[in-house]
Amino acid sequence: MGVFRITGGHKLKGEIVPQGAKNEALQILCAVLLTKDLVTIHNIPQIRDVLKLIDLLAKLGVEVNKLGDFSYTFKADQVNLDYLNSEEFKIQAAALRGSIMIVGPLLSRFGKGFIPSPGGDKIGRRRLDTHFVGLQKLGGNFEYLKETSFYKISTNGRLKGTYMHLDEASVTGTANLVMAAVLADGETTIYNAACEPYLQQLCTMINDMGGKIHGIGSNRLTIHGVESLGGTTHTILPDMIEIGSFIGLAPMTESEITIKNCRIDQLGIIPDTFRRLGVEMEFRGDDIYLPAQKNYEIDTFIDGSILTISDSIWPGFTPDLISIALVTAIQAKGNVLIHQKMFESRLFFVDNLIDMGAQIILCDPHRATVMGLDKKVKLKGITMTSPDIRAGVALLIAAMSADGVSHIKNIEQIDRGYQFIDTRLNAIGAKIERLDSI
Repeated sequence: MGVFRITGGHKLKGEIVPQGAKNEALQILCAVLLTKDLVTIHNIPQIRDVLKLIDLLAKLGVEVNKLGDFSYTFKADQVNLDYLNSEEFKIQAAALRGSIMIVGPLLSRFGKGFIPSPGGDKIGRRRLDTHFVGLQKLGGNFEYLKETSFYKISTNGRLKGTYMHLDEASVTGTANLVMAAVLADGETTIYNAACEPYLQQLCTMINDMGGKIHGIGSNRLTIHGVESLGGTTHTILPDMIEIGSFIGLAPMTESEITIKNCRIDQLGIIPDTFRRLGVEMEFRGDDIYLPAQKNYEIDTFIDGSILTISDSIWPGFTPDLISIALVTAIQAKGNVLIHQKMFESRLFFVDNLIDMGAQIILCDPHRATVMGLDKKVKLKGITMTSPDIRAGVALLIAAMSADGVSHIKNIEQIDRGYQFIDTRLNAIGAKIERLDSI
């Protein structure tokens, strides 16, 4: 288990380029299974989860070629469906939650899709009902093997277009159903669909391949099934979660940072949410400039009551940045209630922040009140363990702002979502060492 050793108190200065979006990459990579033709994808982040999925596709028989640091070609003209029955597939797919999104394209193109219960962050229940109920409505025959936690779905012929109203606006569920419906016979309407920029990118890519998806960017998608799809070239967006992480990092460490090439038009309310926490920023073209801030102050509601920041489905504030918003508030002036609605275990990392000296009350599994220290008291370095990707980076930000040395264990979780994060931050003044153990 790897460890970061962080020497806190270093102010950063310089430019940093966000990686390609992890959540988009996982969807886009699964979509290469929809065609036998060549698909070229640029700006693929070199992170653990994405590289695992690329390896899984290669084991399935997809021809994978790396063109450069972040560009690949994929050709799924000789997919080996027998691999789905192998023990290696069960182990490999179970280690990666994003693997669930191979089911839709496999079912639509080949008539069957298997997946073990997938892994991922331990942040609470993450059920798969939305995926499989929707696939059943399209004509899939579903079977769950409880003793092996294995999901199987198949069809005797071509899937049939239908109307469905999703019970939750699941991003991966919507992606799976879109990829299944695009090769189905007839028209499919998906209501209460997720509409995140990453899902919009997937739909746009499929349309570039010859698909017919309407309503992109809304919560009602209409998909006219086509006989087949062709190849395309696609570029992945910069990662909004990493951009938000850097926005929160700057005031905590009193750093002057420019985040390059952000696709600000795709960030939604993320910048404004951090502005309400007191973070100053300036848009310079498509870059975000963050000045060094000695102090910053949390806003209140109009009537003077305590600000609440809560997560929501897009276009609300993404749950993946709740941990970052919470840690940013630690050294602000003022108070904020952080309300994490979606996952019941995501806020438990705050015990580490309290041990570092943060003033936080964990009200219940979903709510935490942060009473800002206003830089009057510095956090202290401690040894802690990263429970998930986003909490891991929140702890990293806290450690970089703290007095003394901190150690973060289980950094494999951070590596799942952040590309060379230690190297990139060290290049602008951080002091982070990667150790095998302590």
